[in-house]
Amino acid sequence: MRVFVTGATGLVGSALVRDLLDAGHQVLGLARSDEAAAAVRNAGAQVHRGSLADLESLRSGAAAADGVVHTAFIHDFSNFIASVETDRRVVETFGEALAGSDRPLVITSGTGMLPPGRPSTEEDAPGPDAHSPRAATEAVALAFAERGVRVSVVRLPPSVHSEADKTGFVPMHIGIARSKGFVPYVGDGSNRWATVHQLDAARVFRLAVESAPAGSRLHAIGEEGVPFREIAEAIGRHLNMPTRSISAAEAAELGFLGGFLSMDLAAESSITRKLLGWEPVHAGLIEDLDAGRYSKV
Repeated sequence: MRVFVTGATGLVGSALVRDLLDAGHQVLGLARSDEAAAAVRNAGAQVHRGSLADLESLRSGAAAADGVVHTAFIHDFSNFIASVETDRRVVETFGEALAGSDRPLVITSGTGMLPPGRPSTEEDAPGPDAHSPRAATEAVALAFAERGVRVSVVRLPPSVHSEADKTGFVPMHIGIARSKGFVPYVGDGSNRWATVHQLDAARVFRLAVESAPAGSRLHAIGEEGVPFREIAEAIGRHLNMPTRSISAAEAAELGFLGGFLSMDLAAESSITRKLLGWEPVHAGLIEDLDAGRYSKV
C-alpha cells in the first residue's frame, strides 16, 4: 500500500512512517519546508511538497496514494479555533478526494473531549456541549463512511510520550514547573490522565489504515489513567523540585494547559485492542520520566 501521511515529521507521524516502511508499505510524506522534506527523505519515504493550507496539494497527495493518514495539526494554542477550522477543511478535502473509492482515511482526534466521570470508551461520542471544538471534525470525518471512504478516527490521550516529545502537555508542564519553581497539581491530584507511548500510538494508526472498518472509532490508549499527582511527583523527581497543590482558579492562570490540569481524562482501549489485535508494549509515562527521557526538555 502507498500511504500519504500528513505530519510525517511530527511526534506520531515520524514513528508511523517508520512503522509503515518496516511493514512493507510505501510512504508519501507531506513536507512544507526544505528541512521537513530532508527529514522525510532521510526516513526512507517519498516527499510530497505542500501544507495544510494548500488544499490542492492535499488532493493531489491523496490521489497519488492508496490511503491517507492525517496526523498533522497546527499546535497554535493562541489561535486554537483557527487551527481547528484548518483541520476540518483538511478532513473535508481528503474525504471528498477519496469518496467512492473505498480507500482508507485515518484522522486524528482526542479523548479529552469525551464525557468525564469514568474511563471513556470507543463507543463514546462527544456531546453537543463538548468543550473541545475538535469534536465536530470527528463527525465530519465519519460521515464519509456513507460515501465510500473507509474512514476511521484514532483518538489520542492527553500524553503521547517518549524522549522525542518536545511540545506536548508533559513538556508544557515541565516548562511551567521551571518557571514557578515547583510542580503544580490541582486539589489532591487524584484526577487521571490516560497515556500512550509514541511507538504504540503509531502502531494503531498503521493497523487502522490497513484494516479498520469504515466508521471505526479507535483509542490509542496504553495506560487507562495515571493519577495526575503521580505525574507531578515524577516530574518533581526529574527536576529535583517540590510538588504543590494549587486551586482550579490558580490553574486557570497557567494558560492553555491550566484547564487540563484538573480534568479527569481516563480512557480505555479494549475495543481497539480486540478489533486491531493491538497491544501496547512500550514504557509507561512514569517510567519514561524516571528514566530521564525528558531530560532535554
